[in-house]
Amino acid sequence: MSTASSKLTVRGIDVEIVYKDIKNLHIGVYPPAGRVRVAAPRRVDEDRIRLAVIQRLSWIKRQQKQLRDAVRQSEREMVSGESHYVWGSRLRLRIIERPGRAHVEVDHDRLLLYMPEGSDRETRTKVLQRWQREELRRAVPPLISKWEPRIGRSVSAWGVKRMKTKWGSCNRESGRVWVNLELAKKPPLCLEYVVVHEMAHLLVRNHGEPFAKLMDTLLPDWRTRRETLNNAPLADEAWSLALIQALPGSQSHEGMAQ
Repeated sequence: MSTASSKLTVRGIDVEIVYKDIKNLHIGVYPPAGRVRVAAPRRVDEDRIRLAVIQRLSWIKRQQKQLRDAVRQSEREMVSGESHYVWGSRLRLRIIERPGRAHVEVDHDRLLLYMPEGSDRETRTKVLQRWQREELRRAVPPLISKWEPRIGRSVSAWGVKRMKTKWGSCNRESGRVWVNLELAKKPPLCLEYVVVHEMAHLLVRNHGEPFAKLMDTLLPDWRTRRETLNNAPLADEAWSLALIQALPGSQSHEGMAQ
């Protein structure tokens, strides 16, 4: 899909416009600072885009405020005494330097990071992220197995990666699902919500009323789970979902606003 881009300012708000071969116009507010981006069909002129942004100014400002007000952890220094989240629980990090294999253990309210002597922050971060990936690799397969018969579609493959604007993604054609590494820090019910959300896209491509109805059937408390995920502390990198709205009458959205 080829794209072209331009910029405009609407009542003091800078807006990035990306023209694509799509049917509907979408307005997105992206972390961490509330950047506004419009994905527009090539046939839509700038006046219509400006009007769409004006019509949604109050919504845009609310989303920007939400992103600014979100609870964020300061950058982790990877030293003993600072807090880290594991499956929604706040644990106190303890660095234990000793010979042997670097690894992570959880001991009640402590996160123990065993490292060779003289390790730096980058190395400690890589070890912790490797452990987080392992945690997700244990947690995701049972969820996929649980939901495949309920959804009626199989996941061909899945993986974990760092994503800055989404908690998960799905390729309907290949049947592949990705989950954000940050989900290892969130409550388990949030991980299940994301897995179900992405698997639901195997049936319905876009967000909108048909997708919401499907989610209501599959996971009736999905909105509560989404709110829990949105309210959980964000990493310093501010990896979070994009907040998206489409034009009235459109049945498709982007990102994970639903």
